[in-house]
Amino acid sequence: MLLFTKAQNKLKFTYDPITGSQITRELCFGCPNVSKPSKDIKEIEAVTEEDLQKFSPEDMISYYPNPVREELYLKWEVIDQNTISSIQVYSLTGQVLRNYTENTVSNSINIPFQDYANGVYLVQLNYVKGDQKTIKIIKQ
Repeated sequence: MLLFTKAQNKLKFTYDPITGSQITRELCFGCPNVSKPSKDIKEIEAVTEEDLQKFSPEDMISYYPNPVREELYLKWEVIDQNTISSIQVYSLTGQVLRNYTENTVSNSINIPFQDYANGVYLVQLNYVKGDQKTIKIIKQ
C-alpha cells in the first residue's frame, strides 16, 4: 500500500514596523496544513427569488450566481416595451468574448462561463431604446 502526503513549503517574513525593512525570513518544509473553513456549496435544484442578485431592490435585472463557476443566469423585466436587444460578455481588456441577440419574447438567459479562465468579466445588456446596463461577474 502506497501512502502519499503533500508537503507544504511556507515562507514567513518579519518586517521592522518603523523602517519597513525585512528583519527575518523563515522557510518551513512540511509545515502543518492550516485549512480555511470551507464554504458550504449550495446544490441548485431551482433558483429562487432570494438567490437572485440585483443592483438595487427596484432594479429590473437579476443574476445568479456571482461568483460564477459554470453558468450565469440572467433575468430581467420588460418595462414600456424596452426589451433587451443584445447581450455581450467582455473581458476586462475590452475584448468581446460572446454576443447574444435576444428575441423580444425571452426575459432570461443562461450564459455559459465554464470555458472562461478565472477572473473578472463584464456582461453588458443593451436595450432597444438605447439604454445599457453592465454587470461585473467574477468567474471562479
